[in-house]
Amino acid sequence: MTAVRARSRARARTRARHALLAGLLCALPACGTDDGSPARPPTWEEQPWEEPAAYAYTLKSAEGERALIGTFRVTVRDGVVTEAVGLDDSARRAVESAPEAVPTLGELLAELALARQEGAAKADAEYASDGHPVRIALDRAENTVDDEALYVITAYEPSPRA
Repeated sequence: MTAVRARSRARARTRARHALLAGLLCALPACGTDDGSPARPPTWEEQPWEEPAAYAYTLKSAEGERALIGTFRVTVRDGVVTEAVGLDDSARRAVESAPEAVPTLGELLAELALARQEGAAKADAEYASDGHPVRIALDRAENTVDDEALYVITAYEPSPRA
């Protein structure tokens, strides 16, 4: 088992990504209906999920040629990954070689927002009823091989010790 310890540089990077995400979200238009038809449930972009200070989740990262491939159990405190455990061989290698690459949910959402801003061929997400992401699929360029990313989030548990 390999653990990741929080660093002040990682905290600064996380805060910068959250600021970018907040700025991108402020630029999105509000949605509604003018014809009196029932409004659809808001998407995450319209009613963003507020990332708690402390939580844990399981991340399955697949597709593309990237270092972050495999299944991970991730613990976040104060907006920073404090522990990442590789649950399969690929994930264990990823944590050993680049522990700082294991993202918080906020960082995954920032990656999604950036892909949308840059006009990615695919930047889709699905959300749980509480608003946290459960699936993010990215493909930066339609005709480029191995630039895809698929993130599946399960076993999300906000920590009562936030």
